[in-house]
Amino acid sequence: MRVIPIASGKGGVGKSLVAANLAIAFAQAGKRVILVDLDLGASNLHLIIGHRKPGGSLGAYLNDNKIDFNSVVAETDIPNLRFIPGDAEIPGTANLKLSQRRAIIRKLHSLEADIMVLDLGAGTHQSILDFFLISGSGIIVSAPTVTATLNAYVFLKNAVFRLLYSSFTRNSPAYEYLETLRKDGSGFKLFYLPKMLEEIEKRDEKSYTKFKNVLDHFHPRLILNMLDDPKDTDLAMKIRRSCEAYLSLKIEHLGVIYRDAIQDISLASRLPVLLYKPQSVIAQAIYRIADKIMQTSSENDYEFSLDKNVDESYQEAAMEAEADFANKKEYVEELLHSGILSEGDLVETVKTQQFEISKLKKENNFLKSKLSKAIAKGFTL
Repeated sequence: MRVIPIASGKGGVGKSLVAANLAIAFAQAGKRVILVDLDLGASNLHLIIGHRKPGGSLGAYLNDNKIDFNSVVAETDIPNLRFIPGDAEIPGTANLKLSQRRAIIRKLHSLEADIMVLDLGAGTHQSILDFFLISGSGIIVSAPTVTATLNAYVFLKNAVFRLLYSSFTRNSPAYEYLETLRKDGSGFKLFYLPKMLEEIEKRDEKSYTKFKNVLDHFHPRLILNMLDDPKDTDLAMKIRRSCEAYLSLKIEHLGVIYRDAIQDISLASRLPVLLYKPQSVIAQAIYRIADKIMQTSSENDYEFSLDKNVDESYQEAAMEAEADFANKKEYVEELLHSGILSEGDLVETVKTQQFEISKLKKENNFLKSKLSKAIAKGFTL
């Protein structure tokens, strides 16, 4: 069973939409799929896939050890797709103890499927990081805004920290070195893994070798969602460069998905985008990404081909962004000619997008101002 954790550095980037529709794409390709809602603080995946049947949930299982775990695995109306609901209604469900996280991971691994998709919560809570690190090739979803790309990098930075701490035994020279940096405060802010690893190798070669082996099997992948323009793909390169320079991570670009009002309509209809409008630009992008994932039959195949694929993946994503943008314009023109979309609807859509762009510009100027002040005070990112 391939486990595919899907996370995001911040909320509002469409992570759950991506997770749900990717799971459906795998199921439509004939794979036995289990979709798991591990966004336990804000579970809403059932709404995206249109799951109405009452039943068990992870929240209920965690709060009652008499419940059989298999009973929370629900059948759906989508062939080959099973679903494990989360539970946002039980207080404290998001703050799992280590023993609870380990129990869930063991139970998930005991299930039978070809692919398991995990929809994780947004942010860098330890529970989220642990679930993300179940696989060496989890997916990080970001949007083309300054805050979203920065938070995607911060998420991966925290994932590397988690790997560091879990690789070193307590009281080892490497662990004590990390603790010194943590207590110092500024040591982790100016995080530069290559330099840190040089110091760890000098102090504790055994721990260094162990961590390097773990890091060599950690290759997260990126999906850039909610694009408005092909130029938005440039922000993916910023994530890539930061990860390679500061974290020694190679990030493959799985592809881009354009912003589309159709996802709101499909959500209101309780139908996933792939079922509501399979020929739409957004649905075709998801199918394309699912195909890329399925082209590697295992994580080992993915690791073997990683070096030659990374550069190609960013070039390919840029070309796909151009092609999808052209298709999106053609699609709008078709709607206008067919009468489904009136000129008034188009004007309202443009107004909405202009408002969003204006908000993003203000957000960008605000962040630039904060950066300038920080740099003036001698703070270094």
